[in-house]
Amino acid sequence: MVAAILSWMSRAFIKEDVDPPERSGRKRSASGLPPGATNYITARGAKRFRDELNKLRAGNASGERIIELEQILASGHVVDPPNAPSNSVAFGATVTVKDKKGATETFTIVGVDELNFARDTVSWISPVGKALLAADMGDWIKLEDGRSAKIVKIEFRTGSD
Repeated sequence: MVAAILSWMSRAFIKEDVDPPERSGRKRSASGLPPGATNYITARGAKRFRDELNKLRAGNASGERIIELEQILASGHVVDPPNAPSNSVAFGATVTVKDKKGATETFTIVGVDELNFARDTVSWISPVGKALLAADMGDWIKLEDGRSAKIVKIEFRTGSD
């Protein structure tokens, strides 16, 4: 009986609008984002998608990948890197962090569709991506494994890098 009451109480305090789309009956977009969420992509990512799409079209290819690329480019909101260097992390930044033992890691914050382009990418909606986006040079963030790490470098690469 107590378990049933606790189960009911835990569901009673969850808003329906924060349920994942799978449970609420809403459909996810092609990018995997919930409906209404902006599908941000970096300028570098958009260029890669356009180049791949052009290559497939030039080869007279057809199929799912062309449709997928067209959807990504049509739904994507391209975010250009800032014109001037910044001490704040922003979408598209490549951020180097250093933990208390001196180990460094580098992350590039990208859109959900760009995660396969490079090994050290993180989505802007991932826990690490969110922690980085809320930080400035010198701030400490929590990594996925629970370690704390200090932001030691922030750089923005252009589409040609």
